[in-house]
Amino acid sequence: MLDQAYSRRQFLGLAGGFASIVGLGLVGCGGSGASDAADKGSAAADESVSGEVTYDGASSFQALVEAAAEKFMDANPDVSVSGSGNGSGKGLTAVAAGTVTIGNSDVFAETKLEADQVKNIVDHEVAVVGMGPVVSKNVKVDDLSLEQLKGIFSGQITNWKEAGGDDAKIVVLNRKAGSGTRATFEAAVFGDEAVDFKGDAELDKSGDVQTQMGSTDNAISYLDFSHFDDSKFNAIKVEGVEPKSKNVTDDSFKIWATEHMYCAKDADEATKAFLEFMLSDDVQGKLVEEQGFIPVSAMKVVKDASGKVSAK
Repeated sequence: MLDQAYSRRQFLGLAGGFASIVGLGLVGCGGSGASDAADKGSAAADESVSGEVTYDGASSFQALVEAAAEKFMDANPDVSVSGSGNGSGKGLTAVAAGTVTIGNSDVFAETKLEADQVKNIVDHEVAVVGMGPVVSKNVKVDDLSLEQLKGIFSGQITNWKEAGGDDAKIVVLNRKAGSGTRATFEAAVFGDEAVDFKGDAELDKSGDVQTQMGSTDNAISYLDFSHFDDSKFNAIKVEGVEPKSKNVTDDSFKIWATEHMYCAKDADEATKAFLEFMLSDDVQGKLVEEQGFIPVSAMKVVKDASGKVSAK
């Protein structure tokens, strides 16, 4: 994943269809819903927007944000969108402090920030992502229970033979504290139980996990579905359920999160326009799934800030 600002590649197939969206009443941080954004995204206008949009936060859906930003900038050449994927905690802290205009997060801001910080930012739920355990190619285990995952990621289970595999030490590759992917994984596996087990390594980003898993035997970690790569490692079942998007939509597969993009209540017009684009049909109707995520509209359940799942 690219962490630095990236260039504007020109897409000849784009006819500038989204130049329309920015002249309308912007959803951005005004509190309107995704359906309003989609409706407005289909309307036409001749105005454009200018400015700089910056972001930091979850690396799990940075690729989705980057892909959307390329299209948005192509239609709005006077806007620059750039950012990094340094973890949900850093993204939320940065947007609350005003050092970036958007904070990307796998978790609700309420779980990371103080109440007085949360009240000054606005949430935009842009997608849903499944996350699951991955193991090295040489590991013969293809299904683990939540209880087994709890044992492995607390340091209680240390050998693969204890989980039905070969007699080999389990190499645990964890994510660093502040990672929304880690928070989501631990919430599903440990519930409210505190855990401070670091494992054999704590990695910064999803891309780092991909690299390490591809070159380490007997290892286990966890990634969002969009970072699965069966040429480097194997994604495995949890409680007998395959890590597939269709199993996330009804909560059959338990490890998943809503992807959030937060901005200040008084965000600038360029930031508002980009967030509206994220909620438009251009992104929700196609790009979200192309990038390995689930449109919010496809979900049969919802999850609140406390982790409670309920039917829509």
